Amino acid sequence: MVNQKTIRIGTRDSELALWQAHTVEKKLNDLGYQTEIIAVKSTGDLILDKPLYELGITGIFTKTLDVAMINGQVDIAVHSMKDVPTALPIGIVQAAVLERASEKDILVFKNNLDFLQDSGTIATGSLRRQAQWLNRFPHHTVVDLRGNVNTRLQKLNDNDWNGAVFAAAGLERLNLKPENHINLDWMIPAPAQGAMVVVAMQNDIFCIEAVSKLNHFHTEICTQIERDFLKTLEGGCTAPIGALASIIDNKIRFEGALFSLDGKDKVTIEKAADLDHYQFFGKECALEILENGGERVMDKIRKDLGK
Repeated sequence: MVNQKTIRIGTRDSELALWQAHTVEKKLNDLGYQTEIIAVKSTGDLILDKPLYELGITGIFTKTLDVAMINGQVDIAVHSMKDVPTALPIGIVQAAVLERASEKDILVFKNNLDFLQDSGTIATGSLRRQAQWLNRFPHHTVVDLRGNVNTRLQKLNDNDWNGAVFAAAGLERLNLKPENHINLDWMIPAPAQGAMVVVAMQNDIFCIEAVSKLNHFHTEICTQIERDFLKTLEGGCTAPIGALASIIDNKIRFEGALFSLDGKDKVTIEKAADLDHYQFFGKECALEILENGGERVMDKIRKDLGK
């Protein structure tokens, strides 16, 4: 046994969050560490009758676990990385990014895809998915959809919507991906979509050392670029932003986009850089977007959201 200290793993209590926590637990157990899972309910899971952007809380799914860590109730926390604010609370650090699963968005549809040529109603709680959908299908209606994966699938079933957009990774991890789905290859994912991150207290050397053994370097680099892109663009404002970095033959390939809420305006970038340039690349791409019309789009988003 590596050490007798039991690492208390904090997680949300949704099925997907628990799957992620158990995945980290198994990896730590395989390395000889003792663990215990402690589940808490986040504000984001409790308030389901409002769109996320209306709640106006940065890190709504992570804040409860941040508090539990700072209060010493848990030692580490496991998150879907795309839910984590780009600036972590003081005293909390990123300890590991696990190897990324699928970053794709998928459309789960109900009967057939005829509505794509006609009028249709699509459900999503994401401003990014809404904006990209309306950009491609301006004649469609997008309705808000909140809740964990199981809840959202049930709501799709119970309503007369044509389909709903999900992250492929979440459905795949829970073996819930239905036959009636298509990959949305044209939709740029959320920064860090498909990746899991583990955070720890900055002064907890034991946990940081243990968790760091789970880190996947290429995923860490790609998600950092995507999150730097997001951080530089947003400036604290929720906006429809997509970003995807990939590493091919020691080159970073990046695709990013900023959309207006109604999807009518978009500013995109596709760029490559050497791998050793990754620390500056996300910010550079974001600044290029802002210079090429992104500043005007961000002003419009802030106005539309009443910021």
